[in-house]
Amino acid sequence: MLILADDRIPEKAKDTLEKHGHIIYLTTHGITYPAISGHPDIFFCTINNHLVVAPNLSEDIKNRLKKFEVSYSAGKKPIGEKYPETAWYNSVVTANYVIGNISFMDQHIKDLAATKEIIHVNQGYTRCNLIPLKNDRFITSDKGIEKVLLKYGLEVLFVDPEGVLLQGFKNGFIGGTCGVWQNKIFFIGSLQHFPKGQKVRDFIRDMETIELYDGPLFDGGGLFFIS
Repeated sequence: MLILADDRIPEKAKDTLEKHGHIIYLTTHGITYPAISGHPDIFFCTINNHLVVAPNLSEDIKNRLKKFEVSYSAGKKPIGEKYPETAWYNSVVTANYVIGNISFMDQHIKDLAATKEIIHVNQGYTRCNLIPLKNDRFITSDKGIEKVLLKYGLEVLFVDPEGVLLQGFKNGFIGGTCGVWQNKIFFIGSLQHFPKGQKVRDFIRDMETIELYDGPLFDGGGLFFIS
């Protein structure tokens, strides 16, 4: 299994994560603002185990994806320095839905996921704020996303992101703290240190929870798992 992660996640989290697969640590320079410059959810979008990649991601990263025989293709819009040019690939794609801001969503994502129903939300940083679980259940740190998903009759838990670490900001977002692989959810940090941790535990009760280090939840732009 291949895992995409920000190179700046805590070292103890790296040590634990490396026991679960091969990792490509992401770092970029001169593309976007520092806080998100290594975040997978800024540069990638997964669709049915296929990876859509920002076209201005470094050739080194693309070559490493080729080495691991990852199915990927380049999107149309390069990531820029400021929002919304940072949000082209920040959508969530499940078996049935594409969730994101249609105005900002890269056309290549729309094309590849044409058979799925698009759910429009106003939040451009959708993947940052949304954890997709199995059976179309979701955890979000955005009230607007929660409202829309509830209108679709989907099961969703809202949690305030206060306590999530993101350098340079008051807090990060819940979607950036974790990644889901099969029936496992990996958190960059421990729910014990998160004010709404017990609510999250109760909601994901049917999944195995793996906490990568004993510390606050860290927004690293999510963890992307690829078979």
